[in-house]
Amino acid sequence: MSYVDELMDQVKAKNQAQPEFIQAVEEVLESLEPVVEKHPEYVDAKILERIIEPERVIMFRVPWLDDQGSVQVNRGFRIEMNSALGPYKGGLRFHPSVNLGILKFLAFEQVFKNSLTTLPMGGGKGGCDFDPKGKSDNEVMRFCQSFMTELQRHIGPDTDIPAGDIGVGGREIGFMFGQYKRIRNEFTGVLTGKGLNWGGSLIRPEATGYGAVYFAVEMLATRNETMKGKTCLVSGSGNVAQYTTEKIIELGGKVVTLSDSGGFIYDPDGLDTEKLTFVMDLKNIRRGRISEYADKYPNAKYTPVDPSMDHNPIWDVKADCAFPSATQNEINVVDADNLLKQGVYVVSEGANMPSTPEAVVKFINAKILYGPGKAANAGGVAVSGLEMSQNSMRLGWTREEVDARLNGIMKAIHKSCVEAADEYGTPGNYVNGANIAGFLKVANAMMDHGVV
Repeated sequence: MSYVDELMDQVKAKNQAQPEFIQAVEEVLESLEPVVEKHPEYVDAKILERIIEPERVIMFRVPWLDDQGSVQVNRGFRIEMNSALGPYKGGLRFHPSVNLGILKFLAFEQVFKNSLTTLPMGGGKGGCDFDPKGKSDNEVMRFCQSFMTELQRHIGPDTDIPAGDIGVGGREIGFMFGQYKRIRNEFTGVLTGKGLNWGGSLIRPEATGYGAVYFAVEMLATRNETMKGKTCLVSGSGNVAQYTTEKIIELGGKVVTLSDSGGFIYDPDGLDTEKLTFVMDLKNIRRGRISEYADKYPNAKYTPVDPSMDHNPIWDVKADCAFPSATQNEINVVDADNLLKQGVYVVSEGANMPSTPEAVVKFINAKILYGPGKAANAGGVAVSGLEMSQNSMRLGWTREEVDARLNGIMKAIHKSCVEAADEYGTPGNYVNGANIAGFLKVANAMMDHGVV
């Protein structure tokens, strides 16, 4: 049995109730087999065993009062995965599905994603099984204050800098920052995704979506193509999906789908700026459902979710590019077949691990341009890193400056993925390229730090 197989058996035995974490580790370890053969020093120093184990797992209760005066109790987490390259950096997710396994998978992915950005950031992730959907602003505030009352003792601008994720937008970041400032009596860059008038960075809300499109543009350039005239499928309708759509429209592409947990819309005419403004108001301000889009624009068709189906019909629409921007494992093997059948040859992942391992194999074997999440959606954390720099220097950069830096970082990530894939014998395989390039930087830093 090979070293990687043995290690995988240990991971499965130790983390039995954490399928997403096991899936993320397996994908990375498979990519790293040629690296381990070439660098036996990593095996001797047990770098892989150490990189898989979080440096620290924090779990705590979050009691809060709802508007009826009843006590509610949620479970909060922070996974501080790896700090070899800098302070822990990664989002907070507020969603009923949050559990230890999902956050460990996200923290593990974050380590490599942050490494790829070339910025000095370690990897972490956190969150709570709290659902902000349907809660009043006051309930969200009371919850965020309770959550931060515990979390504040574990984070800081040089220790761990959380950001937003699913269910955590500007409102939640504002409430948490206010509580941190109140308890610690300091105004520091302890969270990213802050409001622009109190330390936030321009382009931060747009960054993940813009970055996924910039990565797709770089992949297309390897075939001497551009985004102009491409028909694109986008899933989700939150922050990532909205700004992915905005950038595609700006570059001359056509977005024909968006979705939420209730179903998806297909608009054969494509979204334009006016339609996107409607979606942003619907989702960010009114917090409504995407089905309302079809009421407003009768040419669009709404399809509700059917749990009995073995596939998601959003991926069975004729297109050139797909940008999964909703959640993990939203593209299964049937969806992957449908995408390929419908002519999709570019997949750039805005969400974290949105494709199952079987779907990824289909994409790689079909030799399409497939950008895995840890590379394609690293733009969000890259601009979080730029926000940290601006906070440290007490400066604010212009929109153009941040966007140019983001574009430069996405170009650099693409280049390092391509070069690592070439060097280790799998040219054109962005999955291997991203895993290897991300790993090498962290592994070398860990070797320098000794056994810690």
